[in-house]
Amino acid sequence: MTAEPSRFFAACGKGLEYLLVDELRALGCATASATISGVHASGTLHDAQRALLWSRLASRILWPVVEYDCHDEQSLYAGARAIAWETHLGADQTIAVNAHVSRAQGSGVHASSVHASEAGPSRAGVTHARYAAQRVKDAVVDRMRELHGARPNVDLVAPDLRIDLALRKQRAIVSIDLSGGGMHRRGWRRIQGEAPLKESLACAVLMRGDWLQVYRDGGGLLDPMCGSGTLLIEAALMAADIAPGLLRYGTSPLTGWRGFDHAYWQMLLEDAEQRAATGRAGLRACFAGRDLDPHAIRGARENAAAAGLSEAVHLAAGDVADLDHTTIGIAPDRADHQSCGVSAAASLPPGLVVCNPPYDARLRADVALYRSLGDALRRELPAWRAGVLCGNEELAFATGLRGRKPYRLYNGALECLLLVVDPIAPVARPESQSRPLSDGAQMVSNRLRKNLAKLKSWREREDITCWRVYDADLPEYAAAIDVYATDPEGDLWLHVQEYAAPAQIPPQVARRRLNDLLLAAREVFVLPKERVAIKQRALGKGGEKYGRFDSRAAFLAVREGRARLKVNLFDALDTGLFLDHRPLRLRLGREAHGGRFLNVFCYTGAATVHAALGGAATTTSVDLSTTYLEWLAEHLRDNGVGGTRHRIVQADALTWLEADRNEYDLIFCDPPTFSNSKRAGDFELQREHVRLLRAAVARLARDGVLYFSNNFRRFKLDASALAQFALVEDISALTIPADFARNPRIHRCWRITRL
Repeated sequence: MTAEPSRFFAACGKGLEYLLVDELRALGCATASATISGVHASGTLHDAQRALLWSRLASRILWPVVEYDCHDEQSLYAGARAIAWETHLGADQTIAVNAHVSRAQGSGVHASSVHASEAGPSRAGVTHARYAAQRVKDAVVDRMRELHGARPNVDLVAPDLRIDLALRKQRAIVSIDLSGGGMHRRGWRRIQGEAPLKESLACAVLMRGDWLQVYRDGGGLLDPMCGSGTLLIEAALMAADIAPGLLRYGTSPLTGWRGFDHAYWQMLLEDAEQRAATGRAGLRACFAGRDLDPHAIRGARENAAAAGLSEAVHLAAGDVADLDHTTIGIAPDRADHQSCGVSAAASLPPGLVVCNPPYDARLRADVALYRSLGDALRRELPAWRAGVLCGNEELAFATGLRGRKPYRLYNGALECLLLVVDPIAPVARPESQSRPLSDGAQMVSNRLRKNLAKLKSWREREDITCWRVYDADLPEYAAAIDVYATDPEGDLWLHVQEYAAPAQIPPQVARRRLNDLLLAAREVFVLPKERVAIKQRALGKGGEKYGRFDSRAAFLAVREGRARLKVNLFDALDTGLFLDHRPLRLRLGREAHGGRFLNVFCYTGAATVHAALGGAATTTSVDLSTTYLEWLAEHLRDNGVGGTRHRIVQADALTWLEADRNEYDLIFCDPPTFSNSKRAGDFELQREHVRLLRAAVARLARDGVLYFSNNFRRFKLDASALAQFALVEDISALTIPADFARNPRIHRCWRITRL
């Protein structure tokens, strides 16, 4: 077993991870790295306690006690019982155990919480969260009873000690939950609306809207559909520098863990109270909330009073359609607070509008309501910025607001989209005035939305961040559209490749169709045209297909599985990452562990990065292009896998293969259809493939595997020639991802072993 006393885990809602990374670093953590629904942070127990009091985004702070191998129920119990629980709690205290079991733990049913199936253990490992939690509870109780003759009782509501168990990939991590329950519960909420917004998510909306900078610049905040006031109250607490945990924890933490540093906690509380007193004294009355429901306004007033913010927040009932910037109730400064409601907003610098309109079945999301909201904001507050939490792209589109970017967030289990707009109504050039989509553009828009819905569950399940969303689905709109989400921010970019129109199509018709397609794509993804790269896939001079298009040298960082990769959407036809090879690259990463990996015609080396991250003992990458090899070197550095174990060779791949005498356990060969390089002479895949594969197979270790692929549509494998020295299996169908299902001939792939 190994303990990690200098690391802790901060859990958070999905979509908040990278904001939480920045927050924890600002709170003093040495490093912080995002994972799904949380952040691994390095720091002392004091750093963890500081995060417990000051994090506005975290839902729990988990302090690890021990990590150990866990292959089955017996090892789970034994590892938990070996922990010196007597140093963590007394026999007269109460406990509760929360367990999370990932799919990778075993082959049984996935369970992510103690509310999972009550079935017993699987032979392949513990796969049910409730059973796992039960066994850890048994281990704690049995050890304490053996030592003290008494045992802790279970209290699922308010235990003295909360224990957290995470099971993943045959490893168990047992932690102390310092939080005493969800940290989003701040302690000020007295009245709750029908579909309340989590306080942590409200803070994320405010942070994405850069609220604190708006406040420092003298601006105010408006929520025209404020409900119970969550966004307003959290914004005021942020502006006043009031620790989010101050009301919640009072004078003591909600944990009875014996390892907690109570003296340091008291120092934190005293400092927080002083900062809060100073912040409240200087807080401007610049917060205004409206809601159509008078009962919601009464609830918001009670909540604001409980948070001690009644004087700073102005609340009034009203329809968003009747919004009037002269009477929204924001005072320019504290001295003018008595003049709230009399042309106050007009004297303020541009502020921030935040809003959480209804978007689930309970509150009956209404497209007309979203349209009314957008119209009112553009009319009354065009120079302000806005952060609108919408249910989906359709509702975001209905507002008529075109933000700089959308963010996918989760309010509990409900997925939503945060649209950030700055400013609300930018001054538009006459030629870019908004106009209705043409019939053709509307067809493309409908198809894009259909494809997004169809691929959504697959993308979430497989954690896909770069994918093909459209591939000439409508024949007259012949183009491929790929989506790239940057890492870590998640900004969306589009890469559009127009297929050359047939000769009989007039140029003006082709141009109109492309314009319709681009307009539809930008509207669906809510993107400015600067984030859309446009190419035409056609033969250039001398049959060259890889001509240059631009010279921006603008690289975007994206993520594929564990690999962080760079793409260039503008400078050449290909971006540096062939998306259709995604499953094959991931496969290479899984099979490379402990082996010697060779990548010939390595291009930008994405496959090499996957193999290195998968634990390859060595990697060798061969290509003739200096540009591609420099790109690969950057990839290795960015992923922290550089060094002498990873060799980069600049050479003609075929010549090098025939001269090399090393053995490799795994080889990837994805050659171009042809090459007319001045340094290496002409290469034609169809003509040279037997020679190429013979050379590659000769480099295979005894049980090695060669994966050979290409995208030449008319390629014919010479099976009879290969049969003399190799076993060949066509695995093309296994390597075509869901987003390329419309084009199963995008590439061919074979698994080859030596005779």
